[in-house]
Amino acid sequence: MANPADVLLRGTEITRRWGGLVALNKVSLELQRGTVHAVIGTNGAGKSTLINILSGEIPPSSGQVELLGQDVTGWTQPRRARAGLGRSYQRNTIYPSFTVLENCRLAAQANVQKPWTWWSDAQQCTASMAAARAAAARAGLIELLDREAGLLSHGQKRQLEIAMCLATKPQVLLLDEPLAGMGAEETERMLALLAELKSSHAILLVEHDMDAVFRIADCITVMVNGAVIASGTPDYVRNSPEVRIAYLGEH
Repeated sequence: MANPADVLLRGTEITRRWGGLVALNKVSLELQRGTVHAVIGTNGAGKSTLINILSGEIPPSSGQVELLGQDVTGWTQPRRARAGLGRSYQRNTIYPSFTVLENCRLAAQANVQKPWTWWSDAQQCTASMAAARAAAARAGLIELLDREAGLLSHGQKRQLEIAMCLATKPQVLLLDEPLAGMGAEETERMLALLAELKSSHAILLVEHDMDAVFRIADCITVMVNGAVIASGTPDYVRNSPEVRIAYLGEH
């Protein structure tokens, strides 16, 4: 039984309709501190819609989202981010002409807004600079602080996205296909980073690399056509007849 204090994000019977199409149908899940919770499913299963609702990009048609024990269903994405939720996207959302440090600083600065000091040099904000350096270091980029983000390798860009999330000091991380397009060495580096981060965060991982998912996830939720067909440990999901039929194509 999970300690309620360890449940940092909870979605309860989340439903989303687009006209007559039901994209999500009463999906519930909990994210606990110290765990990686993977969500898998074929294209069109509803994974992106779910992560967009949890992050606050789109509202649910019904259901509830709780962050750190608070009902945040009606909160905007920036408000949820300031309250402790970080997210990465399928496509890189970095500033390619800025350095690694500048990308992280911008993320940190957005989390500690001080509109009354608009005339001051943002680079002199010691709190933002400290948060940026710490985030880059934790993501394994400390030796690349002065490198232009656009010159990074694909894997390093994905690391930078996570560093930008960390710069906002989140407790919950929503990671949308962070391993997409990576080679074997980059994948290993990212998995090591996720394993290190989970001790102090609750992590939701949407990912298509099944080998990686079954290695890193503590819990796996399987979605088909907007609904959850199985949720549990990797062993439970691997041995589920419903998953084998619906997702792995077995009979």
